[in-house]
Amino acid sequence: MIPAPDSVPAPVGIDDLLERVRSGLDRVEAREAFALAAGGEALLVDIRYAALRERDGLIPGALVVERNELEWRLDPWGSHRSPEATGHDLRVVVVCNEGYASSLAAASLRQLGLHRATDLVGGFQAWRSEGLPVTGPEV
Repeated sequence: MIPAPDSVPAPVGIDDLLERVRSGLDRVEAREAFALAAGGEALLVDIRYAALRERDGLIPGALVVERNELEWRLDPWGSHRSPEATGHDLRVVVVCNEGYASSLAAASLRQLGLHRATDLVGGFQAWRSEGLPVTGPEV
């Protein structure tokens, strides 16, 4: 039998958790993310699920990694890492649909030691609204 912990952390609502997580991120706007990726200074990682990618298209050059595989693919020490996971200094900009799940995902990557991980404010929808390149379905 596993003993009960001496102290259980107080519950936190998702809005509070999101605010806490974001306070530790240097989040980027769509045009800045575009410039960073174009200059080879950041890896864009699209964590949207397949139906959204099929519906809305893709960001050219972004690494597509489903959210449930993110940590395994980007851990530079992991046995299932993507070739793009070159080290803990890699600047990663996580992209979800609207910029919520990506904040939590970036915080998870930071726990793995990817200290420059962050996310895209407004997600893919902000990218598209800015008229930045998208491949796939006409929007």
